[in-house]
Amino acid sequence: MIELLKAVLFGIVEGITEWLPISSTGHLILLGEFVKLDVSPEFWEMFEVVIQLGAIMAVVVLYWKQIFPFRLGVGSRGNLIRKDVFSMWFKIAVSCIPAIVVGMPFDSLFNRIFYNYYTIAVALIVFGVAFILIENRNRGRRPKMKKIGQITYPVAFVIGIFQLLAAIFPGTSRSGATIVGGLLLGVSRKAAAEFTFFMAIPVMFGASLLKTIKFFASGVDMSGMEWGILAVGCIVAFLVSMFIIQFLMGYIKKHNFKVFGWYRIILGVLVLVYFGMIG
Repeated sequence: MIELLKAVLFGIVEGITEWLPISSTGHLILLGEFVKLDVSPEFWEMFEVVIQLGAIMAVVVLYWKQIFPFRLGVGSRGNLIRKDVFSMWFKIAVSCIPAIVVGMPFDSLFNRIFYNYYTIAVALIVFGVAFILIENRNRGRRPKMKKIGQITYPVAFVIGIFQLLAAIFPGTSRSGATIVGGLLLGVSRKAAAEFTFFMAIPVMFGASLLKTIKFFASGVDMSGMEWGILAVGCIVAFLVSMFIIQFLMGYIKKHNFKVFGWYRIILGVLVLVYFGMIG
């Protein structure tokens, strides 16, 4: 029961931090320093990635009408394909190229080198400062791309490069990096956030599949408790994400991202101080 309660806590943290630009991976790693799951190291490495599937499913549910590329039902005969949605998915495919070419082949290497408190803290601070500077720079400016449909293929590719930074450096935040990239390129907050949400679907499904294959290929058996921890974590992450996504989209209609920048800076400094003291 204690382990399942811990899984609930991890699910809550994942559901909140996956979508707010404050780094879900960084928060899960930090939480893991204080709340230890009684699981194998191999399961933990898989769990901290696959739990994000629960959060991703919230996007699928909330935005189904916007992301499903076919028309179904009465009146759709002869006009089944939604060209604008297909165009969006092609752009998302282009944005995933950097992660596929660089991120996936070197995933294990990046884990060994960069998955530590110092990298997390520095990434939190650097991108926190970036949010504040970019929001100050964009004050009074009108975005060039207010809707996802206006995002071009070159812009999508550059946003994908920002996403790659999050794959390399934990603490960067996948959503934070891609939103920063979008804002720099003239994408509106709303369009940048939604594009980030939709990019997460293929990226996290792919990452979760690879981690799961790697886990079972290692020959390690998953215990009944570990199955329960994984299920509870994903379900809680899904439920929390349903709320957080709607909160964030409502928030950015009237506010900018500077508050998240300050949060990242403060958290990054606290991480450096804490681990510096105990180290």
